[in-house]
Amino acid sequence: MSTSTTSLPGGTWTMGDLTVTRFGYGAMQLAGPGVMGPPDDHDGALAVLREAVRLGITHIDTADAYGPHITNRLIREALDPYPDTLHIVTKVGAVRDAQGGWPPARDPDDLRRSVHSNLENLGVERLDLVNLRLGDAEGPQPGSLAKAYGTLVELQQQGLIRHLGLSNATADQIAEAGTIAPFVCVQNLYNLAHRQDDDLVDRLAEQGIAYVPFFPLGGFSPLQSSALTAVAGRLGARPMSVALAWLLQRSPNILLIPGTSSVAHLRENLTGAGIALSGKDIAELDSIGR
Repeated sequence: MSTSTTSLPGGTWTMGDLTVTRFGYGAMQLAGPGVMGPPDDHDGALAVLREAVRLGITHIDTADAYGPHITNRLIREALDPYPDTLHIVTKVGAVRDAQGGWPPARDPDDLRRSVHSNLENLGVERLDLVNLRLGDAEGPQPGSLAKAYGTLVELQQQGLIRHLGLSNATADQIAEAGTIAPFVCVQNLYNLAHRQDDDLVDRLAEQGIAYVPFFPLGGFSPLQSSALTAVAGRLGARPMSVALAWLLQRSPNILLIPGTSSVAHLRENLTGAGIALSGKDIAELDSIGR
């Protein structure tokens, strides 16, 4: 159920027993180029994480594949001991290869190794929320998730995971997961220009399940973005700020995790997400993805 006890745009949302700010922070960009290796500015990466918490953000999204391992170690260095109110969401199901690819790794042993690696690099005894990453770099792919999801359920029962979620999932996989064990969020590609999950967003909202769009700002061709540019111009705002604000106003179960390696950009994103869109603005923006 949504609440509004924070001054951050969008208030908060509760996933299981985790109450998080709807405006969160995605830590993917803290690693080096191509999400490989250490950042060019180590101290700057730590500063972004600390500023996110100082601003009141209580939802940080990460994965041990970022770096690999680099981003989680940065989070630990910057924020450990973690505030009780801070919740770190990670994902498993893909690793990195020497070429910088993201090959799937969803066999039970792969998932167990990944969960333990997240625990070690974050320096925690239990992970708040683990998303099972499905599909591949091209997007969701059909197929049963029962074996992989069942492995995470076992790890949850062992006390290593607090809550489960799904990422890059098809509607059938989401339905299948619901027959195996509860999950508290779905993380899929979604933004103004990519609206294929519209019905899913609404169904999950009815069930009290969070929807977390990744790549929330991308995907605009010049033609598609003309409406976005027009609305932003009327509001005197950046187009990407308007895109974030639209997501927050689209549905109360949408949680944002825009990423950045810059403190200034983090503050800019946060301010932009607080823009109030009128009914006319929303109608114009809705035409982009339909």
